Amino acid sequence: MADPWLSIIGLGEDGPAGLCPASREALEAADIVFGAPRHLALAGVGTGEVWPVPFDIAPLLSRRGRRVAALVSGDPFWHGAGGALAAALAPGEWRAFPVPGTFSLAAARLGWRLEDVACLGLHASPFARLRPVMARGARAICLMRDGEAPAELARWLTRHGLGETQMIALESLGGPRERMRKSTAARFSLPCRSPVAVALDGSALPAGTGLPHGFGLPDEVFAHDGQITRRAIRAMTLAALSPRAGETLWDIGGGSGSVGVEWCLNGGRALSIEPRPDRQANIATNIEAFGLTGRMRLVPGTAPEALADLPLPDAIFVGGGADAALFDALPPARIVANAVTLETETLLAQLHAARGGNLTRISLQETAPLGRMRGWTPLRTVTQWSLP
Repeated sequence: MADPWLSIIGLGEDGPAGLCPASREALEAADIVFGAPRHLALAGVGTGEVWPVPFDIAPLLSRRGRRVAALVSGDPFWHGAGGALAAALAPGEWRAFPVPGTFSLAAARLGWRLEDVACLGLHASPFARLRPVMARGARAICLMRDGEAPAELARWLTRHGLGETQMIALESLGGPRERMRKSTAARFSLPCRSPVAVALDGSALPAGTGLPHGFGLPDEVFAHDGQITRRAIRAMTLAALSPRAGETLWDIGGGSGSVGVEWCLNGGRALSIEPRPDRQANIATNIEAFGLTGRMRLVPGTAPEALADLPLPDAIFVGGGADAALFDALPPARIVANAVTLETETLLAQLHAARGGNLTRISLQETAPLGRMRGWTPLRTVTQWSLP
């Protein structure tokens, strides 16, 4: 389509004054203007169409063929509505006119390098998304839901041992009501007004604060009933699984979901298949606690029956007891399977002989009291088969 019918127009708190000539022309030429009440008021549009709540682009799409403008915040494609609109349209149907968004404006006020800052949309995501981010020296800029959210975030940070994080409340950036104020999370008592973002600076946090990066988080950070792939074995398992950004894991016999959680923290998506309701509850708790809703999903049931209709995996981890029928039902993918029983170990040896791959026996020992001294106590040996 040579002449796009939809104009996606980024708007700042300075209203029309911050728009380039092309944006103004597109707005003036529109027969219909969609936007939030605040954006319609900022742009001086008296008879615009208000976005439905919850947000839905269907009313806009029903106007296809007419000249339509969509008013959105700042940069439409950075935690904005632009992505949802572009995904539903052909490339020739729309054009976009961005202005500096909250992240750019915040960095400009604070003097922070955006490439070194985590930029998060916590207006539509849980605060737990910050768990793998916040540590000593870390910085983040977070979009907030409303004026009450910064105080809620401060309480969340304090509960998770991050009370010395410096919080900078950034209100109405780029407009005449712009305001910036600072406090630590533990002492935060600032009333805020929308629109508001919060910048977080972890430079004053104690050394060792936050989750370590890499494989093998401590067992105690997970909800579990003892059915968990232990830290050292989990690190070796994830190394064998070789997670890559955007890849999907099937975690069969999820237990606590710890392998799926760490897969997701390394950029992937995971489906955790677990038959027991009590362990399903632990998996659900860990998904929420690590802010992985939308990236990790619990699948109640027993494999292979529960695998039907799931998105195809790039990698599969079999952590519980399994039989030959399960492995015969698995689609092509990287496979890692751990065994602690003789029966499952025998099966993995047979699979290795038939299909190849790597067969590894992992034996670990930990120190334990031995009278008045200490000695080595062997842990249960794990046999691991991996198929690249």
